[in-house]
Amino acid sequence: MSFDKQYLKVKTLGELKKIKYESKSIKDELRDNLIEKIKNKEQVFEGIWGYEDTVIPDVERAILSKHHINLLGLRGQAKTKIARLMVNLLDEYIPIVAGSELNDDPLKPLSRYSHDLIAEKGDDTPIVWLARDERYNEKLATPDVSVADLIGDVDPIKAATLKLPYSDERVLHFGLIPRSNRCIFVINELPDLQARIQVSLFNILQEGDIQIRGFKLRLPLDIQFLFTANPEDYTNRGSIVTPLKDRIDSQIVTHYPKSIEIGRKITEQEAVLKKGQEKIKADEILKDLVEQIAVEARESEYVDSKSGVSARMTISAFENLISSAERRALINGEKDVYARLGDLYGAIPAINGKIELVYEGEVEGPVYVAQSLIGKAVRTEFLKYFPDPEIIKKKKSIKNPYTEITSWFANGNEIDILNDLTDKEYAARLRTIDGLKELVVLLHPELKGKQQLFMMEFALHGLAEFSLISKQSLDKGLHFNDLLDNLFDPNKFLSDDDEEGDNLY
Repeated sequence: MSFDKQYLKVKTLGELKKIKYESKSIKDELRDNLIEKIKNKEQVFEGIWGYEDTVIPDVERAILSKHHINLLGLRGQAKTKIARLMVNLLDEYIPIVAGSELNDDPLKPLSRYSHDLIAEKGDDTPIVWLARDERYNEKLATPDVSVADLIGDVDPIKAATLKLPYSDERVLHFGLIPRSNRCIFVINELPDLQARIQVSLFNILQEGDIQIRGFKLRLPLDIQFLFTANPEDYTNRGSIVTPLKDRIDSQIVTHYPKSIEIGRKITEQEAVLKKGQEKIKADEILKDLVEQIAVEARESEYVDSKSGVSARMTISAFENLISSAERRALINGEKDVYARLGDLYGAIPAINGKIELVYEGEVEGPVYVAQSLIGKAVRTEFLKYFPDPEIIKKKKSIKNPYTEITSWFANGNEIDILNDLTDKEYAARLRTIDGLKELVVLLHPELKGKQQLFMMEFALHGLAEFSLISKQSLDKGLHFNDLLDNLFDPNKFLSDDDEEGDNLY
């Protein structure tokens, strides 16, 4: 609804009546403003990607139906973000009785305070205007949340100060929910709320009123409830009790991005680049690789699929990747920075912190799992830009474009691509490898300069993932050599004791 700024000059109940202000419930506000936005072809949930045909239409239907909503999905699926964006569907300002704890509508007061004030001052009752941004309250469900926190309780200090008996409703201290009257109220991770606390929400959701201790108090609260929950919580930490679930009108299932392109949009939108980092260039392939790591993680045997792989992983990984390139540039005093594929390994800490491993993954270790995910991502993306080495192996009639490269390694050559190489050293080492530049020029003749060098490094990593050459991790970077040399290196299988001790044979 368009708001007349002149209304903000209205300061009393009498003036509000003169302008013939009409009150409406919060659900009517959301519904009416959504209808207006849909008719005007305006975007309702800006910045939410990948839900255009799934989650967002479901949310809009729920709002049109004036439903309370539960967003059910794994972590990092924008559930809380959707809840916060619903604020944009509220009216810009609403009037409330000045000083009222429950955001009382001057035309339909709820609290004892507002009733008494209006009875005393009549049309001179002061009012203030509440902005839409102030009409959003959020509570993370934790095991220590009490009924008093959410609903309210008797306040002995208030009773003593006002010299009132405990039987007087004015001694009540209202909890978060009553103080969210005429607001959107969100409870995140609802299953974490103890069952006995969930029971206290029954009346609020169904009848719209509250019960505090033994008071005969009916407050028809006007609240839009929105809950978020992780499906794993139903078996892991807790559950939504059946009667409460029955009172939540719409349960909407969220999901992860269904394509690399959508994942990239989310990452680029949410990643926070620090001052100076905006000048660092990252190849489009590198951005796709970051998203592909998440795809591989969600399908990995080492990662707990029930826990999910948050979009926060790709965001943090991209930030680490850029910081890895920045660190190298700072060490080498270079200004024109182009991120390398090796910088992806600098994102391993971000990957480790965002995935839950199953037993097999714990046995292998988080670093190994992260390296494995990067390798699988490289293998998948490699086939978009280079011929499939496995098909070439099967079809002898096809000329092998990798022969010159693998032959160079087979002749005993090896190379280290270290994290902190200068641009000059990096280029020199890649160009040392016979056939590598020629391969890129043949398949991608349009690439020049640092883009060409990136593709050369990408090819090197891809060949390692298809076992045409060998790759080992070093503390300072990566080592590439011939696969057979690595397999038959007698020192590879010797322990430190064997190397230093007597020859057992």
